[in-house]
Amino acid sequence: MLAFTLSIVVFIVFRVFFLKEPPPEPKKATPAATATTNTPTGPSKPGPPLAPAPTPAALPVLQGAKPEEIEVESNLYRVRFSTQGAVIKNWVLKKYLDASDKPLDTVNGPACDSLGYPMSLDLTNPDLKPQLNHSVYVVEALEPRKGSGTFNPTGTKLAPPVTLTFTYSDGKIQAKKRFSFGADYVVKAEVSVYDGQQYLPVTVTWPGGFGDHTLSPALIESARLAVYGSTDHLSTTAQSKVKEDTTLPGPLQLAGFEDKYFAGIFLPDAPDQVAFRLARQEWSPPDWTEKEKPRPLMGGLIGTQPKPLGFRLVVAPKALQVLAAVSPPLDSIVDFGWFSLIAKPLFIPLRYIYEHWIHNYGWAIVLLTIIINMAMLPLRLKSLKSAQEMQRVAPVIKGIQDKYKSLKFNDPRKQKMNEEIMKVYSEHGINPLGSCLPMLLQMPFLIGFYRMLDVAIELRHAPWIWWVKDLSAPDCAFQLSGHCVPLLVILMTVATFFMQKMTPMATVDPSQQRMMMMMPLFYAFLFYRLASGMVLYWLTSSLVQIVQQYFINRHMPPPAAVPVGRKPAEAKG
Repeated sequence: MLAFTLSIVVFIVFRVFFLKEPPPEPKKATPAATATTNTPTGPSKPGPPLAPAPTPAALPVLQGAKPEEIEVESNLYRVRFSTQGAVIKNWVLKKYLDASDKPLDTVNGPACDSLGYPMSLDLTNPDLKPQLNHSVYVVEALEPRKGSGTFNPTGTKLAPPVTLTFTYSDGKIQAKKRFSFGADYVVKAEVSVYDGQQYLPVTVTWPGGFGDHTLSPALIESARLAVYGSTDHLSTTAQSKVKEDTTLPGPLQLAGFEDKYFAGIFLPDAPDQVAFRLARQEWSPPDWTEKEKPRPLMGGLIGTQPKPLGFRLVVAPKALQVLAAVSPPLDSIVDFGWFSLIAKPLFIPLRYIYEHWIHNYGWAIVLLTIIINMAMLPLRLKSLKSAQEMQRVAPVIKGIQDKYKSLKFNDPRKQKMNEEIMKVYSEHGINPLGSCLPMLLQMPFLIGFYRMLDVAIELRHAPWIWWVKDLSAPDCAFQLSGHCVPLLVILMTVATFFMQKMTPMATVDPSQQRMMMMMPLFYAFLFYRLASGMVLYWLTSSLVQIVQQYFINRHMPPPAAVPVGRKPAEAKG
């Protein structure tokens, strides 16, 4: 309060004594007065007439007779256009299936019937929007491999490389959309609206959401993101966090959508002359309750300058090899999290094992897990040796703890107990953290493996054996009374129990031992809803450690316990 009062006093004193008002500017003679002074009296002569406003140039009328469809199909995708609005009706990624085991269509057809289709136009003049999005365009195709010249491709199926040009004009306004398809997932596009005098700023939209629309609304809400910025500094906004119409200003090197496994990205030709618009759309599908009603995300690339809007459109799986081949590379979209320095290198050998040794990602996970556990065997041996040493002096430590057990936790004399315990460790050359540090060093690998299995699209719908049909989905061997029975999780829990039973514990406290034996049940609860690939990793790791522990117990028997010193009265007896 004192600082606030002094600030007000200083402000008032400064205003009164130090701030001088600038002198008023001298009045300038108005042009009318000057003209009166210099012009002789008499009738005034009329000035030259104002130049008329330029009339818009006449545009040729180009309109289609009826709506037609054109397909462009490669071995990677199938894109279907409609000449009504020059919009995209389907964009199918042929190598991937949706949750209904059908070829994945990234366009939400039922929603787009109400909300508009991808590549719809939006302008500052609201009257032009319905006209340009519902009129029938004239389309021409150019296939470079067949030489120069264009043709009307309606009713035919085209293969890349090909360029489609859609044009509409009513004589006053002309809209043009050009799409060039190549052998990869990148499509080069240019969109313009011309009024006879100048180009108008235009927005190209993708309504209805993006990705696998056969998933439940909860999964769509949690997994779908808007991504924007640059390849070095990516920003994301969850679909659930977009509450109102939002415009993200440029410069934007990229902007678009992503979900867990797929991405639809705009790459503008002029990053400093664009913005990106995000909005939630109201859609009421039949047979859906108000609580379940989806509100898909709409994204639009805004051209802020009166010129044609040029961009590249990438609709692709979030596979590292595919995204890294784009210029600029988009592999940073695949988010491995905080442990990317471990998760990303783990994926490279997994993919190598799959491509060159075993053409099954389940067995590739098994083999990679064995390699990781063998590489960590020295750390495991060090941890076990330290645990055995701790177990050897455990009776002595227990005797010290019993001597002070009547003291409260905050009693200063407890410090004496800790000093005696540390003295025992020092006399026997034991590091009390020796059994923990090797395990802590393994934790980044565990988390990195989890992140790698969680985001790698290669494991999406990848089968292993028998009932495991999708390594990216939770385990479900069969249904029992309407509930999934996770057989893989049960096997993992049993293996973890036996592994823990065979491993020597650093403590002899029965309550602590019982708590350690409860850990497998905690793991079962933790892994119940995780991907089958992660459960397979932990199951394989537990089996490998059981084998390792068997040989360790045979060739490294635990040392004899240190005898506890007896009291004089006990010695006499």
